[in-house]
Amino acid sequence: MKYNDIILQTVTKFISFLIFLFAVYIFFNGHQEPGGGFIGGLMTSAVLVLLLLAFDMETVRRALPIDYKLMTAIGLVFAVGTGVGSFFFSVPFLSQTFGYFHFPVLGELELTTTLAFDLGVYLVVIGTAMTIIQTIGEDK
Repeated sequence: MKYNDIILQTVTKFISFLIFLFAVYIFFNGHQEPGGGFIGGLMTSAVLVLLLLAFDMETVRRALPIDYKLMTAIGLVFAVGTGVGSFFFSVPFLSQTFGYFHFPVLGELELTTTLAFDLGVYLVVIGTAMTIIQTIGEDK
């Protein structure tokens, strides 16, 4: 049975964009204040679940052809690699470092190694959550 929920679909497109923008803000602000990869990943997963509720699974797969298991593996490589990378510089596991870099449009920004770790956590959370949701949604 296929429903044509035009109001839900239209509102979802707008709300999903806003929630995703806030998730990106939370992700980048995580090493300064509460937030980071885990909460940002959960919010991004919530956006994807909202899209799955408003549209069918096949439509979302065509729009976002992402292999979430591969995303989880890439996230694990980032997260573990950040910790293991500290051994190459003879510092304790998961030690962080930072630097200030100048970008043409954005100006001077502080970049830290925790950003790479948070990116790994972000990808693992999205990949795991969406793999579980899609597995449950495909069972009939």
